[in-house]
Amino acid sequence: MALEESHVRRAAHLARLAVSDDQAIGFVDDLSRILDMVDQLQSIDTEGVSPLSHPLDATQRLRADEVTETNQRDTFQRCAPAVENGLYLVPRVVE
Repeated sequence: MALEESHVRRAAHLARLAVSDDQAIGFVDDLSRILDMVDQLQSIDTEGVSPLSHPLDATQRLRADEVTETNQRDTFQRCAPAVENGLYLVPRVVE
């Protein structure tokens, strides 16, 4: 299916984008090349290729799961308008 200017204008309307005549013509060419590249990628045989989350075989360095801050709950709750049993009390929103 060939991409036409009316298709670009329709997509721009749906996306609420203002597109001039010159831009629409340019987008037809750009989008056609992108769709051609997608067609080329779809023609590649990927049978037996496992999906990757990242192209490099790397792992994320993680920090140790240790408590690094002191418990300041009592300090923070002193300035709260309403507290009960260590919990903040807030007005009911949904009845």
